[in-house]
Amino acid sequence: MTEAITLPTERPTPFDPPIELAGLRETRPITPMAYPDGHRGWLVTSHALVREVLADPRFSARAELRHRPTEASGRPAEPAPPGMFISTDAPTHTRYRHLLTGEFTVRRMRLLTERIEEVTRSYLDAMERQGPPADLVESFAAPIPAVVICELLGVPESERERFMAESATLMRADVPAEKKAAAYRTVQLHMTELVTAKRARPTDDILSGLTRSDLTDEELANIGFLLLGSGLDTTANMLALGTFALLTHPDQLAVLRAEPDRIDQVVEELLRHLSIVPFLVRTALEDLDLGGRTVRAGESVTLSIPAANRDPGRFPDPDHLDLRRPAGGHVGFGHGPHQCLGQQLARVEMRAAFPALFARFPSLRLAADPGEVPLRDDMLIHGVHGLPVTWDVR
Repeated sequence: MTEAITLPTERPTPFDPPIELAGLRETRPITPMAYPDGHRGWLVTSHALVREVLADPRFSARAELRHRPTEASGRPAEPAPPGMFISTDAPTHTRYRHLLTGEFTVRRMRLLTERIEEVTRSYLDAMERQGPPADLVESFAAPIPAVVICELLGVPESERERFMAESATLMRADVPAEKKAAAYRTVQLHMTELVTAKRARPTDDILSGLTRSDLTDEELANIGFLLLGSGLDTTANMLALGTFALLTHPDQLAVLRAEPDRIDQVVEELLRHLSIVPFLVRTALEDLDLGGRTVRAGESVTLSIPAANRDPGRFPDPDHLDLRRPAGGHVGFGHGPHQCLGQQLARVEMRAAFPALFARFPSLRLAADPGEVPLRDDMLIHGVHGLPVTWDVR
């Protein structure tokens, strides 16, 4: 019997997944894995098997069934609160998804482009006025998606800072469960207050639109919390880590500069190559075969997103960052019925931000040795805590 491994987490570079994942993908694309709480489940590393699991309704996303591969809370798992749709299955998930899909259409996200470009210009103006050096996370990568998602949800400007602070606590991997629970209660209270305000005085935003549905205040508050957290953290880290990658791959940055019409392809390749979400977890609802192994009902399966997106069976020369690569089909936003609802918003933000940044500061470069850039090893979403940059003043 194959010995159960633990999830590899140590990245050899800021941009590459743990080395062990490649060997597992080649020899054991599904392998037994030991979880911190004592559970024995599985780790999946191939692109085909990851997509298979994410598309199969026999694998559940329910919170109370999942075992976490990186932490053990010491408490029994509980069902997701009402509105936490990413941790539910059909038909509950389908109901929430249907209500939200109308708010996140491709058309609506494209209509946002002008506003996102305006927000991007305002932060670039501020960077230019302040002059070099700058922390790109603080000055650019974090505030742009924060402003956009807060405006979409209708969060007043005076409330944004406290929402962001508590959400950041929830994304830390090294924070005790009790502290995370307290942060969650605080955000939920703030969001409930916001929902109450939207019911009394609706405005042109997503939460106001959802108040016209049959959702309860608790459901709306939890949906708002989910959208806020995902809109803040993931795009911010893609902007920062993506800039870091481009600055350390000058040949690829030259492609972005020389071929601006290729921006859609650039964004997809960065999503594939960087894979900032380290894993997703599903749990088998019945005994089934997966990749020639029998997965028993109740066993959790951890899906390595970085390993799947570096699978040479799907992407030739996958460890090479190639902005001319047709990178469609990556699982950076997941796959299947739970595929990321806000993926079009993230794409619009990146399409606007990357070209504008490098057009405004043609001489942009790191202001520190790449090895000194602080990585988010203490966070659930991969990225950098800060990115010191400089440029020549014109």
